[in-house]
Amino acid sequence: MYVADSRATPSAPTSAEPAARPRAGRRRAVGPTVFALGTVSLITDVSSEMVTAVLPLYLVAGLGLSPLGFGLLDGVYNGFSALVRLVGGRFADSGGGRHKTVAVLGYGLSALCKPLLLVAGSLPLIGAVLAADRTGKGLRTAPRDALISLSSEPAARGRAFGVHRAMDTAGALLGPLVAFLILRWTVDGYDAVFTVSFCVAVLGVLVLVLFVPSSRTAAPAAATPRPAAKPDVRPLLRPTVCATLLGLATVSDAFVYLLLQRQLGVPERWFALLPLGTAAAFLTLAAPLGRLSDRVGAWRVFLGGHVALLAVYGLLLTHAHSPVLPYAVLLLHGTFYAATDGVLMAAASAGLPEARRSSGLAVVQTGQALARFGCSLGFGAAWTAWGDRTALGSAAVLLAGCAVVSYVLRPTTPRTEAST
Repeated sequence: MYVADSRATPSAPTSAEPAARPRAGRRRAVGPTVFALGTVSLITDVSSEMVTAVLPLYLVAGLGLSPLGFGLLDGVYNGFSALVRLVGGRFADSGGGRHKTVAVLGYGLSALCKPLLLVAGSLPLIGAVLAADRTGKGLRTAPRDALISLSSEPAARGRAFGVHRAMDTAGALLGPLVAFLILRWTVDGYDAVFTVSFCVAVLGVLVLVLFVPSSRTAAPAAATPRPAAKPDVRPLLRPTVCATLLGLATVSDAFVYLLLQRQLGVPERWFALLPLGTAAAFLTLAAPLGRLSDRVGAWRVFLGGHVALLAVYGLLLTHAHSPVLPYAVLLLHGTFYAATDGVLMAAASAGLPEARRSSGLAVVQTGQALARFGCSLGFGAAWTAWGDRTALGSAAVLLAGCAVVSYVLRPTTPRTEAST
């Protein structure tokens, strides 16, 4: 892998999905835009994962919320962005491409929400702050992924998204560690975590503004104006359906960590370190699985990731107390994310015209986010009513069924990303 100057990127054909492949023997490039966006995501994830690592314990142990109440807030935190992703994607594609502008707005809004957690002490106020934070995430995600897609060769998109997600996950690895150290070294631990998180988030916004080029310069081959194309839902239908179905059975990270903590009796002071295992596996496997998706097909890797998630459910259902259990669960959990997060965006990019790339990816992301929102609500309600074991068993059965249906419905378009 090497860093390619964006000026040296081969010109793309006029079709929506370039078919040209690099000459044999040449390593496919990951452009500087991908690395710049990866740096922004790394810094921002240090900020956001500091909060995410302590939020479950802060809400359940600190504020005394029930699993149902936590499920509602967790669903807001992970699913509210679905309500604004379509708007953000549409706006980013308008006017010849405003991807960077919309991304800056999204990152900035999320940064401003961090200090508000210092004064939000009730369920409605915390829900409002989390909704605003997720609005920022909803605005920025599709434009950011569109910038990655537009600045990458079709045959190397899996690698490009894998590299970006690896850098993003490096931040997710550092965030819980920083939160853990702050909680150990300060008296008002939660307040200190939220304050430091805000400062780090502001740094990420500055890097985005100063070092990430706009969409007009990120993809020189797409600089020639083209007539606006009418939206075509066909390339989006199957990816959206598959992502939505599987999202319906994707139990959120917070619930996985709470289940693991309860099963093993992990002390509260160590709880913030549990996401480190997931992040370490994600960081290690994101780029290799991205390259694998370029070779064998993104949808195979994507579905394989959900098999890893099903194995996580199975291990948690055993109620075993082996010292190996947390390592196995967190390794498989990280494998799930490495095989699905960036890989889904690389797969969904195929067939989407450049002028509709951001809004198209937003459609897929919205379906997945809404489904995960529903899963958080349903899982929290099932846990409150019937207990954690019954809730997780139901999620496992649902995931297995959705995986079979998604395998049948998966897109079968030719793999332009196949290895030469």
